[in-house]
Amino acid sequence: MSTKIKIAARGQGKRLVGLGAVAFILIGGLMLYATLTTYIKPDELAVRQIYLGPNKGIQEDIYGPGLHFVMPGYERLHTFPRDIQLLEFNEGVSASEDAVVSNPIRIQTSEGYNVTVDVTIAYRIVDPFTLIREIGPGDLYKTSVMIPRSDKFLRQNLGRLNAEEFYQGERRLKAADQARQQLGEDVEELGIEIWHLMVRHYTYDQRYQDAIEQRKIQDQTVFKNRAEAVAASREAEKNRVLAEGTALIEVEKERGRAEVTKITAEGDLYYRQKVSEGELLVSLAEAKGTRLENNALQVSGASNMVGLEMAEVLNGAQVIVVPTDGDGGVNPLDLDQLIRGW
Repeated sequence: MSTKIKIAARGQGKRLVGLGAVAFILIGGLMLYATLTTYIKPDELAVRQIYLGPNKGIQEDIYGPGLHFVMPGYERLHTFPRDIQLLEFNEGVSASEDAVVSNPIRIQTSEGYNVTVDVTIAYRIVDPFTLIREIGPGDLYKTSVMIPRSDKFLRQNLGRLNAEEFYQGERRLKAADQARQQLGEDVEELGIEIWHLMVRHYTYDQRYQDAIEQRKIQDQTVFKNRAEAVAASREAEKNRVLAEGTALIEVEKERGRAEVTKITAEGDLYYRQKVSEGELLVSLAEAKGTRLENNALQVSGASNMVGLEMAEVLNGAQVIVVPTDGDGGVNPLDLDQLIRGW
């Protein structure tokens, strides 16, 4: 029984030794694999540097993402980010965890006032071989190139503005764009491309803040007075136009009334003229009739006509028979005799 137990123990010991050997080989292989390879992330590029041999130095080949064989002690891969990088000049507040944050830029304007400017610069590495050859590996390009050169060109261009021009967006943007162009031309030969430069915020010192606030109050007062003067001028112009309109209306009304009076007078005149013409025609007709009647009476037999007229006048009167001959005779047609008898 004890012999069988010993044999089983020996077998178990051999299996443990075998498993330990496999584990040792695996761990060694993994360590060797980790030592002989370098992983480049998807947002990185790498440049190979050889330390020994005739080809030692920085190699021109650029390596992309993935695993790459590296001989320890003989060579090394230097990695650089290939995505957009941010450089922030502010009080330590950044929109990105990967951004490099530096102190805000303090600029003295042409009048001697101090302006604190917060700036964000977006850039990327396009040629890591040139960058590592001219500047060096790691983050040296951030501390020895991007920060000091950005500060230099920003001070040069923004420093030309006076304090009032910082309020003028067009001038401020133009100065910032000039700084971006100059910085881009300067770092382009190092393999860096500038994408964008933005002045995010600017702050004046308290002395200028007080002065500019007082000036703005004065400007607003001037604008207010000008606006009131313009309003008064426009009110006067409105009143003048209204007065002229009212006068024109009255003139037109008076002209209308005069025209009505004129037409009425002309109507009355025309009426009187026509009445006078009618009366004249009647008078002329009556005169003509009288003349014709007189002429008729002057012809022979006119006395008979008069007697007939008198007979018509006495028509219906009471008839009295009187003698017409002898001494007491009366001739009713002899008017002279009648008048003498009365």
